[in-house]
Amino acid sequence: MPSLLTYRGVRRCASAALATLSMLAVVLVTVLGASPRMAHAERLKDLAAVQGVRDNPLIGYGLVVGLDGTGDQTTQTPFTIQSLTNMLARLGITLPAATNMQLKNVAAVMVTASLPAFARPGEAIDVTVSSLGNANSLKGGTLLMAPMKGADGVVYAIAQGNVLVAGAGASANGSRVQVNQLDVGRITNGALVERAVPTVLGQAGTLQITLNQTDFDNAQRVSTAINATFGSGTAVPVDGRTIAIRAPSDPSQQVAFLAQIENIDVTPSKDAAKVIVNARTGSIVMNQMVQLQACAVAHGNLSVIVNTTPQVSQPGPFSNGQTAVTQQSQIQVRQENGSLRMISAGASLADVVKGLNALGATPADLISILQSIKAAGALRADLEII
Repeated sequence: MPSLLTYRGVRRCASAALATLSMLAVVLVTVLGASPRMAHAERLKDLAAVQGVRDNPLIGYGLVVGLDGTGDQTTQTPFTIQSLTNMLARLGITLPAATNMQLKNVAAVMVTASLPAFARPGEAIDVTVSSLGNANSLKGGTLLMAPMKGADGVVYAIAQGNVLVAGAGASANGSRVQVNQLDVGRITNGALVERAVPTVLGQAGTLQITLNQTDFDNAQRVSTAINATFGSGTAVPVDGRTIAIRAPSDPSQQVAFLAQIENIDVTPSKDAAKVIVNARTGSIVMNQMVQLQACAVAHGNLSVIVNTTPQVSQPGPFSNGQTAVTQQSQIQVRQENGSLRMISAGASLADVVKGLNALGATPADLISILQSIKAAGALRADLEII
């Protein structure tokens, strides 16, 4: 007969096995439950927009008054005086033609805004006020009533209010310190909508949504997700950017229908490999799909060193000459020989960055290096220079 010790050992092993199986079950449930999250599904409203629902740009011209001596210099901006004269004439004030106005507290400005879709008369929108002349600052000014027109020349909003400038400036004895831009300000809820722009969602029970970026794979995935929710044939991809949707013909049901569509989760496809190079700032940005094939790169630096030292020339004794100080410059051009470095193939963004950093080049030099690697066919990405 087995001993009691052996029996207890078997029970202990069985309990440990059950505990291990329980832990494995928990891990499997956790992994299976987390797999949809790892797919990085996004809402459809973040990937596409309903065709026809868009903002409309507005523009207007006006005057900002109440400035603390930082307005336009009227001798150089005659349109400011003309605008002020016309405004005073509409208010019943007539000025003699020979009046020479020297204004310091008035500035001519351009007013811009975006009229949102479905905006109705009486709603308030934000406006941006930008100096048109040579005003030093719009801080503390008030925008007078300025009509804002659309591309068709029709007035859609009226702007007026106090200008808020997010900056500061100080000057004394010819010295000046300025923080941020002082010639551009913003008025929150500074314009009232006077006319609505009609927005047509669809015709004959058909709506169209447009992807933010052209991608045939995403167009097919969006259509599949919509059909899985509302039934086959609801969505049909027209091209790589547009999807046609069969919607309810009753306008009262279209809002609820679009609300459900916007909240559908779609797993987008992987973006194309792209490298963005800003030649003005020297910044380089690449996405995680960029791959670098094995290649050899030789990099060398050309440096120019200029040393300027003052030379004092003393006149001879009793020559009635004057001491003169001249600048003597020495220019050296140094060419550092670049060694041939081998960059291994990288399948991840970290490997690509590590390989490029191994060259020891500055961001400005990396622009030329990336162009050469792209020309050699070792850079598996679209190189876009902005």
